[in-house]
Amino acid sequence: MKITLNSLGLSSVRGEEGYVERIKDMPVSLDEYKDIAQVAEYIGVTEQFKDIIATFHTPEGETPAGFRRELVFDKDKVIRVDLVRDISYDKNGILRPTNVLFSADSANPYEVAPISPLISNLTCNPGIIYDLFINNPKANVGNVYKNRDEVMAEIGRILGPGCDISVELNNPFEEDFNKILEEAEKFREMFSKYRVVIKVPHTGAVTPDNVNQLLTGNKKLDARYDQVGTENALRGHNLALKLHEHGFRVNFTLMFEPFQTLMALQARPYFINTFLRHRLVQSQNIQKYVGMYEASKDEKILEQLRDYFISCDYYTEADKIIPLKEVLRFGKDLIKYRHFEDKEGSDGLDGMRHNLRILRNSNLEDTRLIVCSMEGPYNYPDIDNLLAEPEFQDMNKKVVITAEPNYLARFTSTNQVISYQRRFMNAAKGQN
Repeated sequence: MKITLNSLGLSSVRGEEGYVERIKDMPVSLDEYKDIAQVAEYIGVTEQFKDIIATFHTPEGETPAGFRRELVFDKDKVIRVDLVRDISYDKNGILRPTNVLFSADSANPYEVAPISPLISNLTCNPGIIYDLFINNPKANVGNVYKNRDEVMAEIGRILGPGCDISVELNNPFEEDFNKILEEAEKFREMFSKYRVVIKVPHTGAVTPDNVNQLLTGNKKLDARYDQVGTENALRGHNLALKLHEHGFRVNFTLMFEPFQTLMALQARPYFINTFLRHRLVQSQNIQKYVGMYEASKDEKILEQLRDYFISCDYYTEADKIIPLKEVLRFGKDLIKYRHFEDKEGSDGLDGMRHNLRILRNSNLEDTRLIVCSMEGPYNYPDIDNLLAEPEFQDMNKKVVITAEPNYLARFTSTNQVISYQRRFMNAAKGQN
């Protein structure tokens, strides 16, 4: 039996008739119908509802994508409908087709446009904005877009209200919080408070004092990744909390290892991340070096492994003197921790599995996991298989899969598509 708010026959609050027209067909359960009928005589909308309709210039008779409808009982026997930010919803309060949501890693308006109706989030960072688009003449054809504000404003226009936009700070090491807040406020004004998400990175061993080492000379840090001071290592966490207190949702990024997750959640993020690509490739390479050494006992291989650890920032340049036995032990420990030789992590998804289990037991109802940094023929299919596993089917609603639009696009095609299109198009040609 279909029951709607209109079924109740309530009068509209005076002056809110046009708003009520937008939600009169909102479904309610039988229990909700009975409860409302006992206590309400009028129906209206909240002030936030009105603000959202105005903010997004929503056509008559509709509510915008990216919001779920909630009932609020007000004084004077009025039941009101509120709009609450929730990217699981398409326009008019209809759930998106799947619990798993998709996102684009891009600041290229030309490649965002064709995928825009299919995604609920967009993520970008300075590398994506400047290196991959603005300063890339093959992407920014004709140098049409001159700066970050022009690019992001156009992307906001393309995506519409249903899509969150996660944009990263230019300098998370800025010690004047007011300057960071000013940058964040600019994006809140550009996208509205309903769409903006500020990306805040883990800072680890990088500090305001040594960050310039990454910009000059050999661009290597002289501190090892685990040689941290408490204040600086938690800089990102505390910045996320401050922004949260100022009403911003935060995408807490640069999460590569599962052990980062529980502390990250203390910062009350809207998104946490599982980075796949580089970690998986590094695990494969470490396993290769360890296997080669154990087969040959050639210590030159361990020297190569030590150099590899330096190139990937596990070690610093000063660690070239680390004994080779220690290098071997470290390599083996990494492979073991990452479950790289068992079912839990042989696909590189041990971190994703861990994060979903942690999220299941968190008290953060709105926090989702962004699965990001993918490449190759197996990352996406492996994620697809993981989400079909019985253990994680209840967590699908917590997952956002993000990648470059073209990476997602490749998984819409198979060899048989070509074979069948050949047949169909030739058949149709014969009828002309």
